[in-house]
Amino acid sequence: MSYKYSFFCRKFSLIAIFLLFLQTARAQNNFSKVDAWLKNNMEDLGGRAVLVIYKDGHLVYDHAENAKLTPTQVSLIKILDKQKDKSNDDLLKPFADTTKDRIASCSKWLTAALVMTFVDEGKLNINDSIGKYLPVMNKYGKGNITIWECLSHQTGIETGSMIEEIRLINNAKSMDAAVEMFAKDPMEGVSGKTFHYSSAGLQIIAAILEKISGKDFETLFQERIAQPCNMLHTDFGHEKVPIPAGSGLSTPKDYINFLSMIENNGLFNGKRILSERSIIEMQKNRFTTDTKIAFSPKETGDWEYGFGEWIMDSATGDERSTEISSPGLFGSFPWIDNNKKYGAFLFAFNIKIKGRHERYMELKKLVDEAVGSL
Repeated sequence: MSYKYSFFCRKFSLIAIFLLFLQTARAQNNFSKVDAWLKNNMEDLGGRAVLVIYKDGHLVYDHAENAKLTPTQVSLIKILDKQKDKSNDDLLKPFADTTKDRIASCSKWLTAALVMTFVDEGKLNINDSIGKYLPVMNKYGKGNITIWECLSHQTGIETGSMIEEIRLINNAKSMDAAVEMFAKDPMEGVSGKTFHYSSAGLQIIAAILEKISGKDFETLFQERIAQPCNMLHTDFGHEKVPIPAGSGLSTPKDYINFLSMIENNGLFNGKRILSERSIIEMQKNRFTTDTKIAFSPKETGDWEYGFGEWIMDSATGDERSTEISSPGLFGSFPWIDNNKKYGAFLFAFNIKIKGRHERYMELKKLVDEAVGSL
């Protein structure tokens, strides 16, 4: 090797190293305000949080922030976050991107995606009536409710409180028994025109999926969504009767894989999980000017709803939403921005709802700015 060539190679290597260092430093600087936000909001986030962000085929941000838990936070975790395979000490460990915990209503997005795999295969149509599959719904005069109405919480069924719903489903001896419980509930409005955020619609659809496939809901989720998206630590609790609307457990790394699939129009690592058509259907706003709001969580502000996900922008009719989300009761907040082409997942565990919507919007704005400057 000549001296000139050797000198050129060393010089090129130094330049490459410098550019790599500059790129890393720039990326860290891009997210410095996001870092600060996480640190400053620890109390409201429950003392532990992880934020992961996906863009252009890879993670661009992966940060865990942990503070010393207060006695109140410790008590709440022990009361609310009971998991059969975890001791109290395990439940109180610092969060990391591999931590598995309850994601509550973030589960709805996963379930809606599972349903749409059946639509892609022609085994289900969003305009099908549920009575076609579940005679018990016909028996109680609810057979005309459609699949799309179940996916968008517009069944018109008057359910109890969230706590009552969970208790009743947990006490049900089978999926059929859980569905019959909702079949017996009174109606509070016209289906397709009455929005009530609850477990009813997705529980009914889960029963339908089991009927047409001959497999249980957990198995279907693992085969069609979790395994293809490399979500090896995500499940619905392996309970006798899962709650498709809220019993999911996942990790930040797992859930960001799901978001990457949604953001990539149904593709994960080059494999087709959902059709682009189904992704678009999920992201259409199902509210109309005459939609009656029977119940909507305060933390979602004035957002409207698609299939398993909230519509964060002003999309209407057949428009595809540019910003969608499916936040959970315990503070986890996943979202996708189709315009800026990224997905993000804030993983947390707390029940401090006051000011949560404003915190979500504040964080998204900071992430938008950081991602936009990459």
